[in-house]
Amino acid sequence: MNWSVFEGLLSGVNKYSTAFGRIWLSLVFVFRVLVYLVTAERVWGDDQKDFDCNTRQPGCTNVCYDEFFPVSHVRLWALQLILVTCPSLLVVMHVAYRKAREKKYQEKVGEGYLYPNPGKKRGGLWWTYVFSLSFKATIDIIFLYLFHAFYPRYTLPSMVKCHAEPCPNTVDCFIAKPSEKNIFIVFMVVTAVICILLNLVELIYLVIKRCSECVQLRRPPTAHTKNDPNWANSPSKEKDFLSCDLIFLGSDAHPPLLPDRPRAHVKKTIL
Repeated sequence: MNWSVFEGLLSGVNKYSTAFGRIWLSLVFVFRVLVYLVTAERVWGDDQKDFDCNTRQPGCTNVCYDEFFPVSHVRLWALQLILVTCPSLLVVMHVAYRKAREKKYQEKVGEGYLYPNPGKKRGGLWWTYVFSLSFKATIDIIFLYLFHAFYPRYTLPSMVKCHAEPCPNTVDCFIAKPSEKNIFIVFMVVTAVICILLNLVELIYLVIKRCSECVQLRRPPTAHTKNDPNWANSPSKEKDFLSCDLIFLGSDAHPPLLPDRPRAHVKKTIL
């Protein structure tokens, strides 16, 4: 694999993510991917050769191994990590699509803009980001359920009893390094749960932030707020100007600016 391309993808995902997304990215690639690549494969290795049963019946050991290990932990983790990390690339691809459209628009029109900030999570990009968060959390939940279905309580016993054919009777089969494997299983399960919580927290944060912005943009500024001398430098004014810019998008005329303070010569007389 070309590591420069991989580094570019990671930097793009990190650039267009929130603080929670950056924590999730670090947790996945440091505590899940690297642990899987460096340690997990070596611990499991060729696990079938280390699965020993106290019988010489041909085929009994293979049948018992298949009964208690229908899918290897290592292969399940590999599939899980691939499915979890791919949705983050959708956000990078969506931003690249926006930049390409913006470039074509500038070459064709030469003025105005389609996207003031292509990396800002608005419109379709916001929905893409929300979909990626939901998909990642769903994938982790599904794989946690699969691990629990295949291996109850997520742990491995040191010995299992097998009575499947062609075994002549109930035989005892011993699993190699069960304690070490259980440590890594618990570690991977805990990190997956933390990633799920981070995805849910980030999803709630994005929804609440977006709802609050919509409420503030729809709320008209009061007369008392406009008469405040400090209102010119307040965030509410910037948001008001931003909404005006969106209204006058693509026009030659600039949106009218509100005065910083009321005119001194305008006074209301009382008769």
